[in-house]
Amino acid sequence: MRSLKMFLAAAFAVVGFSAMAQDVDFSDPRYAQWGETAEQRKANMLNSQFLKEAVDNRNYEVASGYLNILVKECPKASINIYTNGAKLYKNMINRASTPELKEAYIDSLLWIYDVRLENYATHAKYGKAYILDRKAREFYQYRGSQREQVRELFNQAILAAEENGQNDLDLALIYFSNVVEDFTNGLLDSDVVLAEYERFTPAFDAATEQKDLDAKDQFESLFGNSGAASCENLEIIFSKKLAANPEDEALLSRAVAMMSRANCNSDFFFATAEKYYAIKPSSETALFLAQGFQSRGEYDKALKYLEESLSVETDPAEKEKLYVRVALINLNMKKYSAAMDAAREIKSINPENGYAYFIIGQCYAASANCGELRCQACYWAAYDTMSQAVSLLSAEPEIQRAAQQMMNRYRANFPTQEECFFAELSAGQRYTISHGMASGVSTTVRFR
Repeated sequence: MRSLKMFLAAAFAVVGFSAMAQDVDFSDPRYAQWGETAEQRKANMLNSQFLKEAVDNRNYEVASGYLNILVKECPKASINIYTNGAKLYKNMINRASTPELKEAYIDSLLWIYDVRLENYATHAKYGKAYILDRKAREFYQYRGSQREQVRELFNQAILAAEENGQNDLDLALIYFSNVVEDFTNGLLDSDVVLAEYERFTPAFDAATEQKDLDAKDQFESLFGNSGAASCENLEIIFSKKLAANPEDEALLSRAVAMMSRANCNSDFFFATAEKYYAIKPSSETALFLAQGFQSRGEYDKALKYLEESLSVETDPAEKEKLYVRVALINLNMKKYSAAMDAAREIKSINPENGYAYFIIGQCYAASANCGELRCQACYWAAYDTMSQAVSLLSAEPEIQRAAQQMMNRYRANFPTQEECFFAELSAGQRYTISHGMASGVSTTVRFR
C-alpha cells in the first residue's frame, strides 16, 4: 500500500511538473544552479520534488538516492535539499536496527550540515550561524558523551552568531551549562568556568526581553551553584567589576547574592554588602548583614543594621524575625534589659513565638546574681518561662533541647527546703519576686 501511495504521489508530481515545464526554457541562466544542461536542470528539479515526496512518505532508501544525486550535481540549487536531507537522516537514526547503522546515519546527518555550510554559509537568514547552531544541537542530542566536541561545536556556533552582531543567549546558556557540567565531572578547571562566565556576562547583562532575563537567571544560577564560584574566585571577579562601576546596583546585588551563596565572610564581601545596603536598604539585606557581623563577633554593627531595618519594616512577620535576632545578640552581649525589651516586642507580635520565652527565661535567670533567697527565687520564674519555651519550640529541636537543659540547671539552683523554711515559705505557696528582671512576677515556691 505504501509503495502504491509513493508511486501515485510521484506520478502526480511528474504530471504537475511536466505541465509547468512545457513553457519553461531550462537553458535560461536562472536555472543554472540545477545543472549544466537543460535536461539535467529539469531532471534535478524533478529529483528535488521526488526527494520531498519520498521523505514525507517514509521511503527513506529511495529518498537517500535522490539526495545523493542532488548534492553531487546541484548542491547550491535549493535550501530544501538540506532541509529534507536532515529530516531524512533523523528519521533513519530513529529507525536504525543496529547501533552500527545508527552511528552511520548520525555521520550522514552531520555530513549534510557540513555540505550545507559549504554552499549556504552566506545566506542572509539561514547562513553560517544558523547551520552551525543546528549542527551543534544535533551533535549534542546524538553524541552528547563526546564532551570536548560538544563544547567546540557550540562555541563555533556562538562565534558565528557574534560575527553577525548577534548574542544568542539560548545558545550561550546551553554551552555554559555544558562547561559547568564538565567542570563538575573533573574534565575542566575552574579557570575555564570563570573565563566563560566573564565572557558571557556582558551579553546577559544587556538582556531586556523576558525570555532573555529568564536565561540570565539560569546563567547566574549555573555559575553560583557550580562550585567554581569560590569566595576567592568571586572576589577576583567582582573586585575588578566594582572598581569600574562602584555604584552599579545590579552588579552589587549580584555580587552580594553570589558571595553569600558561597558563604563568604571576607572584608571585601562585607564592604560590598554594606555598599549595596546603602543604595538599596531592605530588611532582608539588613538581617543578612546582621547575621554575618554576628558570626564575626561584631555585635554593634549587627545591631546597627537590625535597628535600621526595624525603623522601616512594616511587615509584622519580618519585624518578628528581626526582633528575635536583636534579642539574641543582646543576650549574647549580656545586655539583658535590651534583650528583654526585644523579647516583649516579639510577644506583642506573636504570643506563640517560643523564642520570646526562651530569651525572657534567660533574662530572669541572669537576675539570680546573689546567694539570697530573693535572688534564687528568680530561678522559679526562669524555670516557668523556659517551660513555656519548650512547649512552643517543637519546630526548632536544637533550641528546644537547649531550653530543656536550661530548665534542668534552673531547677538545680532552686532554694533549698531549709532556706525556704527560714523565709517562712512552704512548697506550693504563691510568691511574688521582688528582685531584678523578674521583679513583680508571680510564681510558686519549690525546693531544690
